[in-house]
Amino acid sequence: MANAIFLSAHPKRPRSRRARQEALFGYLCVSPQLIGFLVFVLVPLVMVFVYSFQERNLLMGTTTFVGFANYKKMFTQDPLFYKTLGNTLVFTLGLVPLNVAASLLLALALKAETRANVVFRTIFFAPVVTSAVAWAIVWKFLLQGEQGIVNHVLAIFGIAGPNWLQDPTWAMVALIVTRVIKNLGMNIIIYLAAVTNLPGELYEAARIDGASPWQCFRKLTLPLLMPTTLMISILTVIGSLKIFDHVMLLTNGGPSNSTMVLVYYIYYQGFKFFETGYASALASVLFVLVLALTIGQWRIGKRLSYQEE
Repeated sequence: MANAIFLSAHPKRPRSRRARQEALFGYLCVSPQLIGFLVFVLVPLVMVFVYSFQERNLLMGTTTFVGFANYKKMFTQDPLFYKTLGNTLVFTLGLVPLNVAASLLLALALKAETRANVVFRTIFFAPVVTSAVAWAIVWKFLLQGEQGIVNHVLAIFGIAGPNWLQDPTWAMVALIVTRVIKNLGMNIIIYLAAVTNLPGELYEAARIDGASPWQCFRKLTLPLLMPTTLMISILTVIGSLKIFDHVMLLTNGGPSNSTMVLVYYIYYQGFKFFETGYASALASVLFVLVLALTIGQWRIGKRLSYQEE
């Protein structure tokens, strides 16, 4: 009892000098990443929310606190906001399923280690490392009305192609398809890594039991690739909501605002009209939209995974 009282009366010994040096070294290692996150991510994100409650004009250099006036204007007085929001959702709903489905099917087709498959993998991955500006400019020439190569190829089969980038009906389709081709290779590589690690004994047992290739794909491949599909879907959705370069270089938001997406509209308000307060409010809505869709996808993917188990 006396020993216990004696020990409790004395404070714990301080950490050794070596332990303090190791802790300091650890903090120094993570400090660049932490400082970079604070300076380039967290602080700008907070300031965007702060600016969204102000009326800021870069051209005039004026700043006025207006509360929720920017959000009220957005939801009640700006019809173009709903059009850009609809265009953004249409682009996402067109891009994500097409990208995920095509990359999965191509990964399954190219999983064998043959020379031909290596060549095709390189071909599909080449657009990923190609400059987005160069990619968009090339496609702008390919999709030009009667002068475009795409319409020349269609004419060989007796099909009269539209002026893809100047037709409000086809401009969004052109954006979606060119963007899918641009980023398809990365998702193929991710799927290939997952496909090559699938347990072959399960497929062998399924074939012995008389399962067809379609049943193997539906009952084995899709459930086993669900975590990979979930990750690719989330990344593709986030990328589709941040689309800017293709819109600016191919259509500039036209024709008739048919391809005006939310990110380009933020740029348009902030750097064309110099209304940075209203642009910040639009950016805040985009942040909430991305967050909500990501959480929703994650929960749906987890629920599907539990059901398969």
